[in-house]
Order: sequence, then structure tokens, then C-alpha cells
Amino acid sequence: MHISLADIFGYLASLCMILGYLPQAIMTIRTRGTDGISMMTFSMMGLGSIFFVVNGLMWRNYPLAITNIITAVCAVIIFGIKINNDYFKRLRK
Repeated sequence: MHISLADIFGYLASLCMILGYLPQAIMTIRTRGTDGISMMTFSMMGLGSIFFVVNGLMWRNYPLAITNIITAVCAVIIFGIKINNDYFKRLRK
């Protein structure tokens, strides 16, 4: 099996993406705190992940698709908690 330099960079990028999203998702799930999270940023990053899933599937680049499925799920969870928090904050006022 031959692993190219491009493959190595791809796997490193995947690892960085997952390790970038996962801690935020875990912390948000545990604390339910979303005050410091930008709705626009997470919306765009989540959409970007979804588009990369489609791109990865179309090119049969499964590591790209799998990585972005994981990051999209994290973004959707954080987005859902953020929406819930913001909605209930408005109700309490």
C-alpha cells in the first residue's frame, strides 16, 4: 500500500477538523452554554461541512465525506442548542 504526501495531508486535515469541532460540541452539550458562539459562524461552517460531504461522496473521497459528516453533526448539535438557548432567553425577558 502506497500512501502519498497528499493522503498524509488529507488525513492530518481530517484529524484537525474533527479535533477542532469535537471539543466545542462536547463542552456545549455538557454546559449548554452558547453565549460565546456566533450563530452566523456555526451556520456557515455547518453548511460548509455538508457541502464537503456531498463533494466527498461525488468524488468517492470517503475520508473527506466521513470527516465532514462528523463535523456537520457537531455543528448541527451546537446550532440546535444555540437556537434553543436564544429562543428561551427571549421568552424569559
